[in-house]
Amino acid sequence: MEFKELPLSETTLKAIEKMGFTEPTPIQEKVIPVLLDTQRDVTGLAQTGTGKTAAFGLPLIEKIDTSNRDIQGVVLCPTRELCLQINREMELFSKYTKDLDIVPVYGGKDMGSQIRSLKMRPQVLVATPGRLVDMIKRGIADISKLKYMVLDEADIMLNMGFRDELDFILGESPEGRQTLLFSATMPPEVARIASEYMDDPIEVQVGKKNSGTETIEHYYYLVNARDRYKALKRLVDFNPGIYGIIFCRTRMDTQNIADKMMKDGYSVDALHGDMTQQQREYVMKKFRDQSLQLLVATDIAARGLDVNNLTHVIHYELPDDIESYNHRSGRTGRAGRRGTSCAIVNMRERYKIKRIEKILGRKILEAPVPLGEDICEQQLMDLIDRVRTVDVDEDQISPYLGVIEDKLRDLDRNTLLKHFISMEFNRFLAYYGEEEDLMPVKQERQRDGRGRERGHREPVDRSNVRYVHMNLNLGHRDRITPQHIISLINRSTKGSKVPIGRIDIGPTRSSVQIDANYGEIVEAALSRAPFGDKRLKVDLQKGTSSYQGSGRRGGDRGGERSYGDRGGNFNKFKGGKGGKRRKFQ
Repeated sequence: MEFKELPLSETTLKAIEKMGFTEPTPIQEKVIPVLLDTQRDVTGLAQTGTGKTAAFGLPLIEKIDTSNRDIQGVVLCPTRELCLQINREMELFSKYTKDLDIVPVYGGKDMGSQIRSLKMRPQVLVATPGRLVDMIKRGIADISKLKYMVLDEADIMLNMGFRDELDFILGESPEGRQTLLFSATMPPEVARIASEYMDDPIEVQVGKKNSGTETIEHYYYLVNARDRYKALKRLVDFNPGIYGIIFCRTRMDTQNIADKMMKDGYSVDALHGDMTQQQREYVMKKFRDQSLQLLVATDIAARGLDVNNLTHVIHYELPDDIESYNHRSGRTGRAGRRGTSCAIVNMRERYKIKRIEKILGRKILEAPVPLGEDICEQQLMDLIDRVRTVDVDEDQISPYLGVIEDKLRDLDRNTLLKHFISMEFNRFLAYYGEEEDLMPVKQERQRDGRGRERGHREPVDRSNVRYVHMNLNLGHRDRITPQHIISLINRSTKGSKVPIGRIDIGPTRSSVQIDANYGEIVEAALSRAPFGDKRLKVDLQKGTSSYQGSGRRGGDRGGERSYGDRGGNFNKFKGGKGGKRRKFQ
């Protein structure tokens, strides 16, 4: 089917043709005729990148009465990036539609300019929930004449805590409106919205509920927690043409990883909620223009990033909400292209892979972290391919050929090739030449396809470890977690594999058990280690205590939480009143 076979006006078809689209995606093919032919409510279930904006945007443009200056349509979405993206696309769709005004309303921007835009009486608003509530309460946005309400990425809006705002907006809009709900998943909260505010909706579904798109290949790489960053670098280096997003859970981790990668020479930048709107737009523009090869981002910040040719999504850390894995992975494999989703997983997170597989309805394949020699070979082949396909400007080069031939006269063909390759290749050989295998310890030796042993290391014997206590001026107020402390120690001691015991985290301070043999080494390393803008203060207690594998609680001291041994048993901790055991994720 082509767009011209759908019941769309000539002006809309002209705009679509101008954008270079000829055939609708499956969600567009199913939803557009329904919305144009009926006033019934509609729920659309489809993954990110399937063309949902056009599915609701084109019918909305067709049905707006341009002679009426009331607000007739509202599109709600979770983030300002997605708000701006939808607004841009709808403006392109309506390029030849006269007297139709579409205005974006979102947080993080001067409210005065948005108030002035609303006073021009646009017919369509594309808005984030919080800012629209502000405008309604101020009497600036009147949605009492609303005819069409679109909830885009409804599951994400609810995950972000916009339940009260959605209830308020839907309660303020008139009965009899047509409500369109689009979501990649259908958790109970989204089902509640559909039940309370929609009238016998037609369900349009592309693919299985909560399933991943078939154009994405899924892999996970099992590593020790301390080797996570090394594994990330290896995945990037093993894919020389990578153009992708690296997802972290927190803003702090996002910035830290981006800073480390920039320092290590990668074309990368960060995108997270602590950045100003101007900074975010600057970074996103560089990424869209491919001036950046990699973007390190939080889940929320990446919403609305309209890039269709990403090759990879890398989950540096698995999301807390397993369903978010689908949203992350959906950033690649878009517009019919193939994509790859890679998850870096430590041993205690392995169970999450099974849960994700249940949601996806497909297997996630375990792959070995590339060895140094594999990376060097891959980089070499990429270099040769680039040399073979480079464009040669004969007119520009000809004047220099004589001088170059004279300088290289003493080098035969083979020697010249070796010198040429080494110029680009030596840095990878130098870095990876002595690097160890990152596969975690397993009970039996494994061999890869070339017969090389993978994953065999001698386990650390912790049966007689003696610990010293170390106090840090970091606590819950610094958003610190046991993983952060472990990562900080591992990073500062440059992979010394320091045995770590119980970790106690209070509001402003933390106590960590360190192997007595490493106490002074860790103290000196942490005293020099940066932690954002904060200067670390380290107090090493000289007394020792014996190893306690289960981890003992020292009482609820002002909200302090006590975590079990982080060197041997990573799976459980005791915390909260009563010492109830919970999974630490």
